[in-house]
Amino acid sequence: MPMKKKPIITIGIIGINVLVFIWLSFYGMTEDASYMLKHGAMFVPFAFGNQEYYRLITSIFLHFGFPHLMNNMIMLFFLGSILEEELGSFKYLLLYFLSGVAGNILSAMMDLRTGKFVVSAGASGAIFGIIGALLIIIAQNHGHLKTLNGRGMVFMVVCSLYHGFTSTGVDNMAHIGGLVAGILLAFILYRKSKSERSTTMWN
Repeated sequence: MPMKKKPIITIGIIGINVLVFIWLSFYGMTEDASYMLKHGAMFVPFAFGNQEYYRLITSIFLHFGFPHLMNNMIMLFFLGSILEEELGSFKYLLLYFLSGVAGNILSAMMDLRTGKFVVSAGASGAIFGIIGALLIIIAQNHGHLKTLNGRGMVFMVVCSLYHGFTSTGVDNMAHIGGLVAGILLAFILYRKSKSERSTTMWN
């Protein structure tokens, strides 16, 4: 029986997020928008007006306070570990970053449309990308994948989006952008192995 590979990329991403949070906490308040803005948070006038495009990525590793960090890292560990095993390290990493950036871009488009610019940060867009990818992969595996099932994932998405739209200070467009990106990328990146296809046909 082959040994299960450790989710190295997922653990690495979590480690970077935690280290960044600890470092920032030593020198200021991570709940302070102006402080986070100085350290790479997303803000449309800076990202596009000043051409500071790096904020599309750096903001993915920043979190407003410990609860924000912990909620995201717990979801990332449990869901990311499963997706990393299914996609492989490189494809998983690519999906994670592209989903996070896509979430930031959709959020920026909404800010430009409404004219209301807010400082935003967090890994939620990338994590919703993982959720979107898992939805597609589960569907392609007849509704089940490891400990996950289709109904549970749909319920998670609905509850997460509902919580976002009924709460203040939540970047819902980043969540939706990441989710859609993850869905689209799963169609491109995911392929069943031959053994999985043969097992599915037999069943």
